[in-house]
Amino acid sequence: MTTATLSEPATDLRRGLQGVGLILVGVSSLQFGAALAATLFPQVGPLGVVTLRLLAAGAALLAAGRPRIRGRSGAAWRTVLIFGVVTAAMNASLYVAIDRLPLGAVITFEFLGPLTLALALSRRWLDVMWAACAGGGVLLLAEGLRDLDLVGVVFALVAAACWAGYIVLNRRLGGAGRGGVADLALAVAFAGVLVAPLGIVQGGAGLLDPHVLLLGVLVGVLSSAVPYSFDLLALRRLPARVFGVLCSVHPAVAALAGLVVLHQHLSGSQWLAIGLVIVASAGVTLTARPA
Repeated sequence: MTTATLSEPATDLRRGLQGVGLILVGVSSLQFGAALAATLFPQVGPLGVVTLRLLAAGAALLAAGRPRIRGRSGAAWRTVLIFGVVTAAMNASLYVAIDRLPLGAVITFEFLGPLTLALALSRRWLDVMWAACAGGGVLLLAEGLRDLDLVGVVFALVAAACWAGYIVLNRRLGGAGRGGVADLALAVAFAGVLVAPLGIVQGGAGLLDPHVLLLGVLVGVLSSAVPYSFDLLALRRLPARVFGVLCSVHPAVAALAGLVVLHQHLSGSQWLAIGLVIVASAGVTLTARPA
């Protein structure tokens, strides 16, 4: 056995640990970015923050992807525009929900989107168990929320449906290569333009405040640029199934971000509810058949 052969497991382990670290940093960046965004709601409202986030993220992605405007087919443009509409609706609904409910609860509700999509694509009896696990978690979470804001729940579920659509459309944007980044940049920039009129009406002159602008740009970087970039790097180091399982920690990290940044305390039953949804998501990913 050669030295090179012996070093291969060590190299694989190192790459695996790097991938895990990248995912955890990306998830933390996304959820703590959302918590930071909530601190700006009193000044410019959730739609004002969404506008700043999407425009900042769109500008960063345009600079990274440098998309070409000419030479695209009509079908390609339709996908980009539809993706932009879904992205705008997802982010606007999410931030309106965060304005009404604890961050950890909102992300748990939103996580039902990709979880339901995974269950629908699988269609196995085993997944009935995971669906029941997730459903029990959601019911437990709803019962644990004091003065449950139904409007907030509805917007969180709209964000969940949009997240499922986001996943489907994202696969049509050219994958994880340069083309995917370029198409994503156009879609996010278009989403920012769509939300901007609503954000300007709600945020008004507050959007031009230097402090708000700075934090808005930071939210865009933390919630979009960093997670997307780190996800791409992690996928080069980890199998897709492992990546999916690790991404199941989103609701827990969101609850932690809400506690640290927004001082939102959750009860034991609410943490249990979040745990059930995480277990269901991880179970679906681990037991899924290879595509």
